[in-house]
Amino acid sequence: MEMLHSIFVGPFVEMAAYPDFFLQVVWEGFVAGVLYSLIALGFVLIYKASGVFNFAQGIMVVFAALALVSLHEMGVPAWLSVILALGIMGVLAIGVERLMLRKLVNQHDAILLMATIGLTLILKGTGQLIFGGEPKPMITEQLGLPTGSTDWEVFGGIVIFQHIDIAAAVVAMVMVLALGVFFSKTRIGRALRAVADDHQAALSVGISLNQIWAIVWFASGIVALVTGIMWGARSEVSFALEIIALKALAVLILGGFTSIPGAIVGGLVIGIGEKVFEVYWGALFGSGVEAWFAYVLALIFLLFRPQGLFGERIIERV
Repeated sequence: MEMLHSIFVGPFVEMAAYPDFFLQVVWEGFVAGVLYSLIALGFVLIYKASGVFNFAQGIMVVFAALALVSLHEMGVPAWLSVILALGIMGVLAIGVERLMLRKLVNQHDAILLMATIGLTLILKGTGQLIFGGEPKPMITEQLGLPTGSTDWEVFGGIVIFQHIDIAAAVVAMVMVLALGVFFSKTRIGRALRAVADDHQAALSVGISLNQIWAIVWFASGIVALVTGIMWGARSEVSFALEIIALKALAVLILGGFTSIPGAIVGGLVIGIGEKVFEVYWGALFGSGVEAWFAYVLALIFLLFRPQGLFGERIIERV
C-alpha cells in the first residue's frame, strides 16, 4: 500500500509542495509542445490542401535550417541568408511539383506516401553531401532573436523563462492565426481545400493543380524554415532534428490530420505530458520517457478515437 501511495500519490504531493518547480516543468513542456506544433503545421498544411501526407516534412525542417546557416557561414548577411533560404525552399517546391506530384495526380494515397518517403531520403543524402553531417549553431544573435532569460518569483520560488522560448511561442501563435486566415478567407485557400477534396472536380472548375501544389509546398517550406530557426536557436541544427520531427506524427494523431488548432493542442498535450511524466514518474517507468510517451499516447488515441480530437470522422457507405 505504501508503495502504491508513493507511486501514484507522491508526485502530486510533490507538485503541491513545490508549485514553482512544477510550473517550471510545465513551461518547458509548453515550449517543447509549441515547437512540435510548428512541425505538425507543415504536415497539416500539405495534407489539408493536397491530401498528401508529406513524410518529408521533418527533413525539410533540417534542410531549410542548414541552408540558412551554411549561407551565413559563406559570408552572406543573416537576413539575406533567410531570403535565399526561402528561395531554395521555393525551388524545392517547384521541383517537387514538376518532378513528383505532376506525375502522380489521382494516384493512390499509398503511392504518394511512398513518394514522400523517397523525397526524404533524397533530401537527407543531398543535405549531407552539401552541408556535411556536423551540427551547426544557429545564427540566433545575427537574426536579432532574443537571448538571455527572465526570473519570475512564483509561490515563493523562481521560475526561469528563456527569451527565445517566449519568442517561439509568439511566432507559433502568429503562424497559426495567419494560416487560419489564409485557408478560410483567401481565394487561394479555398482553392487549396477544393483540391484536397477532389482533384478531378477541382480541375473541372478551372483550378490548376500544378500551381496549387507548388504554392502549398512552398508555404510548407516557409513553416519548415521558421521551425528550423526556432529549434536551432534552442540547441543546434543537425540531422538529429529529423528524429524529433517524427513526434509530429503523434501530434497529428492526437489533433487530427486536417486541423490547424488540433496541431497546436496535440503538440501542447504531448510536450507538457512527456515533460511532467519524465520528471515525476520517470523513476517508475525508467529513463527515456520522453522518447516513447508521445507514441504510446498516439496509440491509445488510435484505439479509441482514430480521427483525433479535432479531426472529422470518416464514414464510408457501401
